[in-house]
Amino acid sequence: MKYTPIDNTLFIKNRAHFMAKMKPNSIAFFNSNDIYPISADSTMPFEQHRDIFYLSGIAQEESILVLFPNSPKEIHRELLFLRETNEHIAIWEGEKLTKEAAFKTSGIKTVYWLKDMEKIIFELMTQCDTVYINTNEHYRARVETETREDRFTKWLKAKYPAHSVAKSNPILQSLRSIKHPLEIDLMQKACNITEKGFRRLLNFVKPGVWEYEIEAELMHEFLRNRSKGFAYTPIIASGNNANVLHYIENNQQCKEGDLILLDVAAEYANYSSDLTRTIPISGTFSKRQKDVYNAVNRVKNEATNMLLPGTIWADYHIEVGKLMTSELLGLGLIDKADVQNENPDWPAYKKYFMHGTSHHIGLDTHDYGILTEPMQANMVFTVEPGIYIPDEGFGVRLEDDVVIQETGVPFNLMQNIPIEADEIEELMTKK
Repeated sequence: MKYTPIDNTLFIKNRAHFMAKMKPNSIAFFNSNDIYPISADSTMPFEQHRDIFYLSGIAQEESILVLFPNSPKEIHRELLFLRETNEHIAIWEGEKLTKEAAFKTSGIKTVYWLKDMEKIIFELMTQCDTVYINTNEHYRARVETETREDRFTKWLKAKYPAHSVAKSNPILQSLRSIKHPLEIDLMQKACNITEKGFRRLLNFVKPGVWEYEIEAELMHEFLRNRSKGFAYTPIIASGNNANVLHYIENNQQCKEGDLILLDVAAEYANYSSDLTRTIPISGTFSKRQKDVYNAVNRVKNEATNMLLPGTIWADYHIEVGKLMTSELLGLGLIDKADVQNENPDWPAYKKYFMHGTSHHIGLDTHDYGILTEPMQANMVFTVEPGIYIPDEGFGVRLEDDVVIQETGVPFNLMQNIPIEADEIEELMTKK
């Protein structure tokens, strides 16, 4: 890992909160992700399953976390199964976690090697009635790959068919959506690294630069600040590329007079940040570009102020749509007849702003959170309105990450990242 060690009190508290919501005499299992193959002997870089990381801090493959709060043996109320290290592994891959290192990371005292798993799980399963399995029920999930978690669940249910089955995901959706202060600190670090990358670009972007060169500048800055890199696939979209919402080719040359939409952000310690800025390649906006830019910024600022405890996500988006409608009327992109004749299921503003304004963010860029429940303090949301105008060859999106407060407007984790059009121009043209 590149990040500095995380205080294990975070993981100890996360487990305690999860176990407090478990049914009596139940047990829960959480597996690491696989290392996924590419071809031949090549593999993708390992990314830990965020649930086991959230509950233990363990960032190693072939790991299993077990929670059994009603175990008759105190040592079996929290336990880890880990891949045993040896001299060969240490030479070829680097030493894996020792039992002592796993305890230091997670706060879990009972650590076994994987070779002992089936024998110990047999003992545990004879002592419980319900088993919690960890399924992916995120509203955006479209998973075709059979995961390590899937294989473990199939084995467990076949081996122990008489047990009742419960789902971990609803508990995790609720818990993970409300961030601990230590989590918010980690997200702030991710945002601070993102700020460094963005400021670097303001002195680098100019006509003739290629989108992939901008990507390289960001990666350099992220890595040198203890990030693994991008929190998600970067979007570096110059000119009309900005009107493709998930443009990721990043292979075009930046042209004088165009804008470039940058949806780029760093991770830190597996926590995401999510930034979008739109800047003028030549250093200054045209009048039309600035008018659209400022309209998007006004919507972002007003939408941010709506993110308060008790707000319902769906109602919030309706209100943001009203703000955007007003701005599009002012820009002459729609007229009153468009609004009067609009389809309620696809309002007139959707022609130029077709995506949502906010999503949960945390360990995942599109993080856990139950969207039908009211917003609560210490939830973290993006705010990302945009206006996309293919006929004029540009699009503008602006995005910050904000923490809902008990009272008052949300706290902006990206408040130090330049966003006002005049400040962007001043920084880009500064000699």
